Amino acid sequence: MDIRCLFFIFVPTLNSLFTVKRTIRFYRLMWTRHDLPAGLTVFLVALPLCLGIANASGAPVYAGLLSGIIGGLIVSFLSGSHLSVSGPAAGLTTIVAGSIISLGGYSVFLLAVVVAGVFQLLLSVLKAGKISNYFPSSVIKGMLAAIGIMLISKQIPMALGLDKPDFWNSGFSQLFTSTEFSSNFKNLNQHITRGALIITVVSLAILIIWQQPFAKKLRVIPAPLAVVITGILLHLLFTHGMPGFFLRPTQSVLVPSNVFAEIRFPDFSQLFSNVEIWKAGLLIGGLASLETLLCVEAVDKLDRHNRITPVNRELMAQGVGNIACGLLGAIPMTAVVVRGAANADAGARTKLSSFTHGAFLLLAVMLIPFLLNMIPLASLAAILIMTGYNLAKPKLFRNLWSLGLKQFLPFIITIVVILSTDLLIGVSIGLLISIYFIVQSNFRDEFRITRSKHLDLETYVIKLNSNVTFLNKVKLRDSLDKIPEYSVLYIDGTDCTYIDYDILEIISEYSSKAHDRHIELHLKGIEKVSVTAVH
Repeated sequence: MDIRCLFFIFVPTLNSLFTVKRTIRFYRLMWTRHDLPAGLTVFLVALPLCLGIANASGAPVYAGLLSGIIGGLIVSFLSGSHLSVSGPAAGLTTIVAGSIISLGGYSVFLLAVVVAGVFQLLLSVLKAGKISNYFPSSVIKGMLAAIGIMLISKQIPMALGLDKPDFWNSGFSQLFTSTEFSSNFKNLNQHITRGALIITVVSLAILIIWQQPFAKKLRVIPAPLAVVITGILLHLLFTHGMPGFFLRPTQSVLVPSNVFAEIRFPDFSQLFSNVEIWKAGLLIGGLASLETLLCVEAVDKLDRHNRITPVNRELMAQGVGNIACGLLGAIPMTAVVVRGAANADAGARTKLSSFTHGAFLLLAVMLIPFLLNMIPLASLAAILIMTGYNLAKPKLFRNLWSLGLKQFLPFIITIVVILSTDLLIGVSIGLLISIYFIVQSNFRDEFRITRSKHLDLETYVIKLNSNVTFLNKVKLRDSLDKIPEYSVLYIDGTDCTYIDYDILEIISEYSSKAHDRHIELHLKGIEKVSVTAVH
């Protein structure tokens, strides 16, 4: 072989090797400096959520943990999102709990999870992910702020040491009903623990100090890890040296030592004999897809590098993840705002942080459940309270207020409705409010009227703008009716790119009325249409 041929083969190969080496070095640096600490933070946030959501869904404990592991190890690998994190979702707990009961057992329910995953794959093929682009920014910000407020409110009982707090079943508004409030206050009074309160205060202090400029050297240790280590040390101190501050077993993480010993798998014998499986699967798949799309839209707004998630690829990744959940015995997953927000807040740069959180979940549950059970829930509550505050900072409310009512009203109404009902209803109402402002603006801006006097005759000009649709019918008809007799009217459509047939029909009908009222009508760039009464 000619030496020149070897040269042309060897040099590109060598360049490719250098490129691969540089890429590996880049991701290694990103992982060690940013994604490893962020993955650890998300792991600490996800662990109690996985356990609690599984419990609230009426599913086995392992099902929530397994869903989080699949979300970290499988979905993050397939997803195009850099910051979103997938796992069991609080928004699906009611549907999951109801479906397990109505379908007659957990093994049958797992078939519905598989169907949900297949449905999400179909949505991905149909390019249905673009629906998220039609949600206004103010509504997405309202959703994030509402989730932040709920996070804080739900973690306060745990931060104060309330025994067996109910974080996921009851809505935010129920916290303040007469029976719930008095009951909650009584429980707090009876079960509040000085030890938990001290751990919460110390943990919040650590999280605040770590954010200060003077604490730059301390950031070698991630703040959540410092919080957890401090919480474990205080827990040991209270247990062995200060019995007055002793924490009860229910105030620490509870992970069974044989968590995966009772895994159940789907019962495929009933897949085509029970139509309810398919109905439940489509419902879960649809809601999980919408919640995922809203989540990635919200988390993209938290990305300091302004990266955009490919939504159809995200639906594909979620579909594969939910198929895996159904086959392996886990509850369904979505991309989750709480985990994604914690990930962004911890400084994650790539999706390796989500993968790392899944690896931590798997290794911790398999190797060190005894150590996990030493983590006080108060330490985890402090981490979530700080995450909630970052989502609902007062600065955000002031900023939206400064933008005017068109931005502030959808934002604040979305928050109020989510807190009163649930996420999907709140976002839907917020979207309707935004649409109302769009329609109102359309009424006002799509044509304008000017008045002048020429040769003792009142002259009116109605200038139609770019797009005049049926939404302008009422206002245009009212404006035409207000034109006085014995005047001149010009209707100018020369600048229009689109005039709806309904508008042309109103103008054509008006020409005979104008003649009867002695109004001199001139049309520019507008063609009359035949008006036929339909009976």
